[in-house]
Amino acid sequence: MCRWIAYRGKPTALEEYVTAPVHSLVEQSRRAQESTDSLNGDGFGLGWYGERREPGVYREIRPAWSDENLRHLARHIRSHLFFGHVRASTGTQITRPNCHPFAYENWLFMHNGQIGNWSLIRRKVEELIPDAYYNARLGTTDSEAVFLAILGAGAVKDVVGATSRVLAVIAEIARACGSREPVRFTAALSDGKRMFAFRFATDDTATSLYYSDAGDHVVVVSEPLDQDRSHWKPVPPGHYIVAGDGPVALKPFPYDARLAAAAE
Repeated sequence: MCRWIAYRGKPTALEEYVTAPVHSLVEQSRRAQESTDSLNGDGFGLGWYGERREPGVYREIRPAWSDENLRHLARHIRSHLFFGHVRASTGTQITRPNCHPFAYENWLFMHNGQIGNWSLIRRKVEELIPDAYYNARLGTTDSEAVFLAILGAGAVKDVVGATSRVLAVIAEIARACGSREPVRFTAALSDGKRMFAFRFATDDTATSLYYSDAGDHVVVVSEPLDQDRSHWKPVPPGHYIVAGDGPVALKPFPYDARLAAAAE
């Protein structure tokens, strides 16, 4: 499984979270503590918002700990909203288009988890991507396909509703194809203003997720960045976080229970 970090708040250098902490994202790329894979060396990526509507993106197939450019970028890039991701592939190729985060216009997305039996259901899941978004499909991962399907399902008007509908349909596709593997979806999505983070699985294997809300910023992580757990709050399975201009909200994820039951 992958490890990631999402930040929204006052502008800060990316190094404050990506490279500097004792258990930074780069450290997690080689010594993850709450993952089935302690090593996350199949590429990495940064996505950040600045003065333009669309985010900047830097992705590389080298392990995060071995790329000297990452430390320079993290030290000099400042942003009020950014994503960082280190990848452990679940079967798709180690290529730059398969590295997270993924971007489309003003949107950013990254994912930790997997769509079980992806090779079995890939074609049907890709059919969920409308033609208007399909040309943006550059890689082969389940994550990118889900991202574009969510956008196509109406995320511009309703991020949570679109995400719930897509995951429910994917679970039904998997069931109909005979797959018994779960859908694991611990992911972050942003339109450049709001940040959403989800922790969900169709069984009891939702991957770890924590957040820290300090008033002027919120940071969401796969694993705490330091040894002091007192300010890190676990996101319960089946919940999501939304951070906008108001207080951070933690809410139950409105997954369609009927399709969830059918997928079991």
